[in-house]
Amino acid sequence: MSDRADGLRHAEHVMGTVFSFDIRGTVTRDIRRALAEAVAWLHEMDAVFSTYRADSAISRLSRGESTVDRCPEVVAEVLELCAEATRDTGGFFTVTPGGRLDPSGLVKGWAVERASRILYESGAHNTYVNGGGDLQLRGEASPGVPWRIGIAHPLSRDRLIAVVDGRDLAVATSGTAERGAHVVDPRTGLPASGLLSITVTGRSLTRADVFATAAFAMGDGARSWIASQDGYEAMAVTADGRTWQSDGFPC
Repeated sequence: MSDRADGLRHAEHVMGTVFSFDIRGTVTRDIRRALAEAVAWLHEMDAVFSTYRADSAISRLSRGESTVDRCPEVVAEVLELCAEATRDTGGFFTVTPGGRLDPSGLVKGWAVERASRILYESGAHNTYVNGGGDLQLRGEASPGVPWRIGIAHPLSRDRLIAVVDGRDLAVATSGTAERGAHVVDPRTGLPASGLLSITVTGRSLTRADVFATAAFAMGDGARSWIASQDGYEAMAVTADGRTWQSDGFPC
């Protein structure tokens, strides 16, 4: 954790990635407490939802050793959000990729958004929370100045394909750069291959993260689908290196 004259920064290793917090403006005792609460909550959610931990609630549920009623209440909440996401994406988002229970495609974005809300409710109204490249932005970077987020090219991480400007904005990217071909096309059961990456923006990171995963699975169909999602925009890099963006993408 590092203090600055105009705010506070903190990085936390959790959920197999790094969560970065950037709080702008005056940092009060309540805000410090909220940051500690958000960090502790993220570790708690990792213990509940990690598919890499044999003792996590979601792993035990997946193996049939438990039931939803016997799990922490957040499990039912997340599974209901996953069911809603499956309906909203026509099945392109699934809570059972590869045939086993795994809500990871929703949990990280949901967790970032919830951590951001904890900070906001403490009085931190100008914040940046980044969980492994999925971001929830609130307020401004400084008075009158929006947050600016660089979108890296999936084949060249030191090259940007766009810079997103925004206030109160969520930004989520799905692609092959970090984890390889891990998103499954439910139509074929094979890794999706039509896109190299897609970045989705909107108000809610929970939905933007889900939409990015689903749109990546859609491949060529993502462009027309995202145009039908009110309040959400996208930019994609196709398998042959071309780019496209929806009309309202904020760059």
